[in-house]
Amino acid sequence: MNATNNTLKENWLKNIILFLSSQTISLFGSSLVQYAIMWHITLKTESGLMMTLYIICGFIPTFILSPVAGVWADRYNRKILIMLSDGLIAMATLILAILFLMGFDSIWLLFVMAAIRAFGTGIQTPAVGAILPQIVPKDKLTKVNGANGSIQAVIMFVSPMVSAALLGMASIEIIFFIDVITAAIAIVTLLAFLNISVHEKAAKKQTTSYLSDFKQGLQYVNNHAFLKKFFLFFAVFFVLMAPAAFLTPLQVTRTFGDDVWRLTAIEIAFSIGMMAGGGMIASWGGFQNKIKTMTFASLVMGACTLALGIIPVFWIYLVFMALFGVAMPIFNTPTTVLLQEKIEEDYLGRVFGVMGMISTSMMPLGMLIFGPIADIIKIEWLLIGTGVFIIILAVFLGRNKGLVEAGEPALKES
Repeated sequence: MNATNNTLKENWLKNIILFLSSQTISLFGSSLVQYAIMWHITLKTESGLMMTLYIICGFIPTFILSPVAGVWADRYNRKILIMLSDGLIAMATLILAILFLMGFDSIWLLFVMAAIRAFGTGIQTPAVGAILPQIVPKDKLTKVNGANGSIQAVIMFVSPMVSAALLGMASIEIIFFIDVITAAIAIVTLLAFLNISVHEKAAKKQTTSYLSDFKQGLQYVNNHAFLKKFFLFFAVFFVLMAPAAFLTPLQVTRTFGDDVWRLTAIEIAFSIGMMAGGGMIASWGGFQNKIKTMTFASLVMGACTLALGIIPVFWIYLVFMALFGVAMPIFNTPTTVLLQEKIEEDYLGRVFGVMGMISTSMMPLGMLIFGPIADIIKIEWLLIGTGVFIIILAVFLGRNKGLVEAGEPALKES
């Protein structure tokens, strides 16, 4: 087992380039479809209710499946799980493209598609989070996760524009077929070129049931004082992030004007910030203590949220939106690396599954709280209030002894 791991670590750069390339190609195709479907529903229905239904269909399956998928990521070959989830999404997209070409283009089919795609994402996310430490040496995890964050930001930046251009020139079915092709390329790359040994738990004969594995995962989180506090922080943090994440387009429309270019500008500012932040954390690596890096990024995000509620000039508003984007990967990267370093390999999938549940459910939960309030009081006040609370939460994070100790650099384990 050690010999295999050493070989893997020696070839880690080639392996991670192959792995991230395959994921980037697949993610790009998926992102094109995501935007194409969203705009198709918007243009066809012009209904807020239909958009809400689409968003719900896109998050509930991921939320429900995350803990189960976490168990799968610990029990089975993670590379095969990633390929299967890509294949499931591609097959569903292909069927949808054929149905649309035959004239069956009901909106409800797009809701079903959103649910299937969310199901595939639910399987894939814990497997990807858990597979990276198998390929990458521990001291390189921050750089790799930072680079991955930058790649995702570039895709977020490019795909809406490419999707809009394609919709202007061709039918939605063409975009569906592009997604099928990108998924096929990703699957072939993983299958033919990437050699990752099966992790220890998956290589053994499984003697426990799914339920008992799931319970063990929850017990592991419960007995791990650092994880309990960590996840509690995250749950509160994501609820407080909801107004900045979801209500800023509505705020811009109400306060600065309903020009489409303004909504495009805030998306572009945020994406450029994320690209810059991903590059920064990949080259800098953050403070030695990962919790301090997260605290710093949380304080910046809290201050930016507060500023978005106060700034009366649009171009200054865009500067703070970009700064918010810069802070995002500086927060996300040490978070992921900390889990990858601190959690035993056999439990990684389940821990990322719990993390997936929190991240997919807490922001929509925040919207259930703040969405209706936004029709009664000004969004600016919501941003000021949540900004202040994020800053207070960041101070608590930076002063929590247990978390700060957990954030210390991992000792070399050779």
